[in-house]
Amino acid sequence: MKLIKPFRGLRPPRELAAKVASHPYDVLNREEAFELARDNPYSFLHINKPEVDIATSIGVFDQAVYEKGSENLKRFISDGILQQDAEETLYVYKQVMGDHEQVGLVAVASIDAYEKNFIKKHEFTRPDKEDDRVHHMDALGAHVGPVFLTYKAESEINTLIGQVMAAQPEYDFLADDGTHHTFWVITDSSLSKNIEAAFDKIDCLYVADGHHRSAAAQRVKHLYQDRNANHTGEESYNHFLVVLFPDAQMQILDYNRIVKDLNGMSGQEFVAGLAENFDIEEVDNAEQAKPVNGRQFGIYLDGRWIKISVNEKLASSIDENDPVASLDVSIMQEAILTPLLGITDQRLDKRVDFVGGIRGLEGLEKRVDSGEWQAAIALYPTSIESLMAIADADEVMPPKSTWFEPKLKSGLVVHMLD
Repeated sequence: MKLIKPFRGLRPPRELAAKVASHPYDVLNREEAFELARDNPYSFLHINKPEVDIATSIGVFDQAVYEKGSENLKRFISDGILQQDAEETLYVYKQVMGDHEQVGLVAVASIDAYEKNFIKKHEFTRPDKEDDRVHHMDALGAHVGPVFLTYKAESEINTLIGQVMAAQPEYDFLADDGTHHTFWVITDSSLSKNIEAAFDKIDCLYVADGHHRSAAAQRVKHLYQDRNANHTGEESYNHFLVVLFPDAQMQILDYNRIVKDLNGMSGQEFVAGLAENFDIEEVDNAEQAKPVNGRQFGIYLDGRWIKISVNEKLASSIDENDPVASLDVSIMQEAILTPLLGITDQRLDKRVDFVGGIRGLEGLEKRVDSGEWQAAIALYPTSIESLMAIADADEVMPPKSTWFEPKLKSGLVVHMLD
């Protein structure tokens, strides 16, 4: 089945790319986004997080926010900040973060393939966040944030992508977080066709990051199809915006938790409850508490860290042949969140929140020390091999099990919907 194809990208002229490119919508809170966007009229945050231009008294899910995003997108187009390519095109996007380098192909992926599980998922979505993306896509008539896909690396594709990178890039800039972004437009039609043909040999793709965006794109496709009496299946809404990276280049960081309360327990009682399934180590600081391998967790509460490790009793009960049950995030759920804290569904329970590893353990300390949250749980990163094994088995990870870095910039290319 054909998984991907080129598209007519809407993107900034070369001289504006660095000013337009923004963080993804879901890695910044409203206040952080406002600070980054207020002195930059070109920032794509005005489109992918338009609440920065709306009074704070209006909620982020209000229809006025989506209408402002649509208004801003139209203004960017009319002002020439974003311009649509004349021909359907593939693109190559390289990111360098410290010692890590990853190179992906920018294309649109088939929603039909997604529905038939040729594009595999590994997470359920949170209904409120999926609804948000549906309203945003529908109001704008566009996919503005690419979905991060991965695939089992193929030498043929690596060689073809390398040929693209031998040419002059369209964009080449260093972002404010120190990540280097380079972007090529593939103008060689024969090379583009060879890349398409190479991907036609790929059995399946995997959603790495962007389950809410891909699920929302599926729903929007059906909305648009229902409104179109002359639907043919060739419309642009039948595909969604993606960047595809080989699995060998994936970098997954820890994805940690904070909890609102201890389910009526004191900190001392909570630690005593942990002792049933974990060996507990007193440590002096966050660095000593950070897990260095699987089956370890850092716990922050009452202004101090402890490090806990799965004890023999708990280890003997874990089914190592079950790709989901043997994950650290599943062990945390079954041995900490459910029995001790009464949190049975991380997707829906507002007593738990998720903090990406890019913020470090200091980010956990900050949230707990604010007084709004009572404790934090630091985890060891999930492996890409685990992710693909779970997707291949048609199983689902607990929510927010993986945090990929570097994040894809938004605004370098947009997919417009018919």
